Amino acid sequence: MTDDWSHRKNPAALMFGTVLDASPDALLAIAADGSITMANAAAGRMFGYASGDLAGRDHRTLLAEGFRGEVAQLLARLLAGPREHLPPREIYGVRRDGTEFPAEAAGSLVPGSDDVVPAVPLLLLSVRGTSHRQDADADLREAMSLLTATLESTADGILVMSSAGHVAGFNDQFLSMWGIPPELMAGDSEEPVMELVMAQIADPVAFTARLAELADSPSAESHDVVDLTDGRTFERYSRPQRVGNDVVGRVWSFRDVTPRRKAQEQAHQAMVDLAAQAEKLRTMAFQDPLTGLANRAVFNDALAGSVEEPRLKTVDVLLLDLDDFKEVNDILGHQAGDEMLIEVSRRLRGCAPTADVVARLGGDEFVVLLTACPDADAIAECIVRCLNVPVTIQGTVLRPSLSLGLASMARDNVGASELLRQADIAMYAAKAAGKNRFLRFHPDMMTALVQRTYMEGGLQLAVARSEISVDFQPIVSHRMDQVVTFEALARWDCDGTRVPPSVFIPLAERTGLINEIGAEVMARGMAELAPWLSRDPSRSLAVNVSGVQLQDPGFAQTVLGLAEAKGVAAYQLVLEVTESVFFDADCTLIKQLSTLRDAGARVALDDFGTGYSSLGRLQDLPVDTVKIDRTFVSMVHTGNERLPILSSMINMAHSLGLTVTAEGVETAAQADYLTALECDTLQGYLFSLPQPGPRLEQALQHAEEALNALKGR
Repeated sequence: MTDDWSHRKNPAALMFGTVLDASPDALLAIAADGSITMANAAAGRMFGYASGDLAGRDHRTLLAEGFRGEVAQLLARLLAGPREHLPPREIYGVRRDGTEFPAEAAGSLVPGSDDVVPAVPLLLLSVRGTSHRQDADADLREAMSLLTATLESTADGILVMSSAGHVAGFNDQFLSMWGIPPELMAGDSEEPVMELVMAQIADPVAFTARLAELADSPSAESHDVVDLTDGRTFERYSRPQRVGNDVVGRVWSFRDVTPRRKAQEQAHQAMVDLAAQAEKLRTMAFQDPLTGLANRAVFNDALAGSVEEPRLKTVDVLLLDLDDFKEVNDILGHQAGDEMLIEVSRRLRGCAPTADVVARLGGDEFVVLLTACPDADAIAECIVRCLNVPVTIQGTVLRPSLSLGLASMARDNVGASELLRQADIAMYAAKAAGKNRFLRFHPDMMTALVQRTYMEGGLQLAVARSEISVDFQPIVSHRMDQVVTFEALARWDCDGTRVPPSVFIPLAERTGLINEIGAEVMARGMAELAPWLSRDPSRSLAVNVSGVQLQDPGFAQTVLGLAEAKGVAAYQLVLEVTESVFFDADCTLIKQLSTLRDAGARVALDDFGTGYSSLGRLQDLPVDTVKIDRTFVSMVHTGNERLPILSSMINMAHSLGLTVTAEGVETAAQADYLTALECDTLQGYLFSLPQPGPRLEQALQHAEEALNALKGR
């Protein structure tokens, strides 16, 4: 208490004072002349006065200008009706330092009693601060503003109906779609609105029946299509509106899908027409239905006849295959791929007008048969040059590239099938030599083929001979200032020679050996890294996984079983896959990744940016991390470059809840640049070269030294 009543020995007075001081609200006893006769401790704290300084002060000095008559009005109301319950008044108080604050005040008359308070009538004023309410009100207004903006910005028409059948809310798009005047919605009855809607429905009976079904099942959701008499089509979706567990109404959403429906109808008609044309072309037994070139049967017959004709001096076979043609289909679709094949066939005819046969063998593989040609090399060179000219397909400029193999019977008297085989070997040699070129068959190419066959045989025994090993490269977090992950990298030492992964991994995938090799790498990686992982649950092991492995229905369970056997937690595993595994991904692949993620493992999208999936497509892929390819990191030289593609990748990934790792970090400038872009983790030679298991400590030490050096920059 702030007046001298608290010092009286009267027990009742002491108890009264104790009760007042226990209140969290400011309590002021105000005499008829407006002076404060008594104040509790909360009042002193609220108005910034020391204990005892409020007694005798005019209460009006504690109120902001414009609110100083509120207490007098309150007292007058209470004297006129002592039993009347008056709501709190909104006021503004003034602290001792002159600052104002919002509050609410309520009062009551104190009955006179000389033992407790003076017999003169007093007003006991209770003051409570309301600053927190204003903050809450502001948040509520902001939330309501956001909700309103959201409803009005959507392209859907929204209608909210209460369980009693009354309109509870709608947006402007709903009125616009149905042509409903706003004043009609403000009426007392919903019947005029319903009549206007029903007049536009092509099938009002079905429409009404659907409404009745939902009325009988308040908790059900619905999704159907409504046709209108003016030719428009609305997609209608509804779901129950709930408050807690109670259904209080239904939210209806209408979307105009008329353009989409027309597009579907046009696409369907186009497919029907295409099927009819394809059926007609299939009757042409000796012609490729897409390009109009000769087909495989025509070429085989012509080649067989040419090699048996004794008077011919030369027979040349030019076998060509488009480089990376699959990516055209994956990026632009098969229709664009067909257009490219048609353009390639047109150019082929122009380059070899005197050819005996120009045929499409299938897919993106073409063949040209020349007999008695004076310069087959010149024609092959012309084909490579002419086909490499840019072409615009579906608004995209593409530059076709091809690998061509040339084989001639004049130099080697061989049969038809062997001649075609030699051309095929030369074509693959051209691809191996860098693509977009032609090579004439040479016996050495056969030797290279034998070597590849030998390597394939060696790879089949590599696991059994313990030739597969694992190197580990650290991945660091600049925020945690430590190594958080080791990536396990497959190594193959064949007859004392280390075969590059870029050579044996594709071979393993083509031959199906990747399953055995991948399992060996994963098992060795877990076994060698288990002690390091066990010391910190936040650490993880990253292992590359091929799309071939993911096609095995038991892959996920095999990985989880292996992790359990090696003492590695599933959540410490990161499976790295490339974008290519998601091209035409089947259900088995997605199921394997989902099973692993459900168990706690994470999925990283390796070499991101080198494929053809867009940034926006990330939200549809079952991945947790993206690894930016080293080609983008290598763009950073001084650290002063403006590289919006890097910042866009990182920002987009973060907005989708994904983490980002940058590969190929080799300089401090690159590390600083990526750190400034808030890249989550970094990997590269700056921190450590890949090291075998016995040198893990050296790799860790090198990474820590690199991190310390970066901190000191």
